[in-house]
Amino acid sequence: MKNKLWILLRAAMTLCAWLAGGLVLHRYEYLTAFRAIDNVVGMLPVALALTGAAGASALLWMKRAKRFVPVSAAIGLLVVLSVALFPLALRGNWWIASGTPGDAESAPELSAYAPFTGGLTVRLGEDSALRLTGGLPVLDGALALYPVYAAFAEAVYDESAFSPEYVLCTNTLGAYQAVIAGERDIVFVAGASGRQIAAARQAGADLRFTPIGREAFVFLVGMGNPVGDVTYQQIRNIYSGKTAYWSSLGWPEGGKIIAFQRPEGSGSQTGLQSIMDKLPIQAPQPLPDPGLIGTNSLMKQISVEWRGVQPALGYSYRYYATTMYANPDAKLLSINGIAPTVENIQEGSYPFVADFYAVTKGEPTGNTKALIEWILSPQGQAIIEKTGYVPLPKPY
Repeated sequence: MKNKLWILLRAAMTLCAWLAGGLVLHRYEYLTAFRAIDNVVGMLPVALALTGAAGASALLWMKRAKRFVPVSAAIGLLVVLSVALFPLALRGNWWIASGTPGDAESAPELSAYAPFTGGLTVRLGEDSALRLTGGLPVLDGALALYPVYAAFAEAVYDESAFSPEYVLCTNTLGAYQAVIAGERDIVFVAGASGRQIAAARQAGADLRFTPIGREAFVFLVGMGNPVGDVTYQQIRNIYSGKTAYWSSLGWPEGGKIIAFQRPEGSGSQTGLQSIMDKLPIQAPQPLPDPGLIGTNSLMKQISVEWRGVQPALGYSYRYYATTMYANPDAKLLSINGIAPTVENIQEGSYPFVADFYAVTKGEPTGNTKALIEWILSPQGQAIIEKTGYVPLPKPY
């Protein structure tokens, strides 16, 4: 009787080991996307999960004899290593080499959009319903949103009271740090990353997010790339490391996908994290040639050539990619057959539509509150539309 109970217990524990391995693989989409795995690095989490389950099962059923101690120790070590290495394998973070896809610091010239001086600054075309002559809110924000909030300032701020320190651009990361520290009245940014939310919580900063417009998060490839449409799941497969070759997307000649990424904390990297949800993003993989890193931005790296093809994939926000820092040798991909047009963004049929925000530390008051209310008015929304972004659905 005792022997039968022990057998049943071992059978139950074996089942639990395999169920645990299966649940982990299901959680990270290795079961549902198994056919999309086309590379060794992408297959490693599967191998480790199966090795851990098989090793645990072997230990449970191995005879308890002195001669099997070395074998049991080896299998036990294999199980421990499988569990310990699994998180590393999820991100494909095996590389020490520095030749990995990244984004350099090249950026568009902002002076063309500066309030009262920029030749590209959008004008309202009529007198603003709000005019601030003193106590001007200090603005900051994402690089891609500078043309929008610079136009707000020109429309609302009295020129005689204005000076450049009222409209700054320290980019998304710097803007969040500044508003958390209380050094800015409003920052104009995409949604916050997990780290930025944590930093605000740690500093005791109650960030308030007011949606003011909509934008599409887009994926880009070179014009020489014949792929024009990908699915939401294919994007998740690529950036989680399961799919590494263009042949899996219907382009056999494309070779390995060079999947560029942006720095942690940037607005576009936060956009990618939102799309991936809780699925780990694969660490940037080594480039076939370190020279492909280049000296420009991700927008320029998209059109890089390697062995006669353009194998790069990247992402940005639509306005930045098509207007502010466009690359004529790059194209936007449709997702699930839907292109990122203004109409598709406005109605929400394009899958990757995100609001952008006016963010304040605490509830806005005084001129800060008045400015945000004006931004949500037809005049403020008109500036958003004229700039090239998508206004909020009416009524505002």
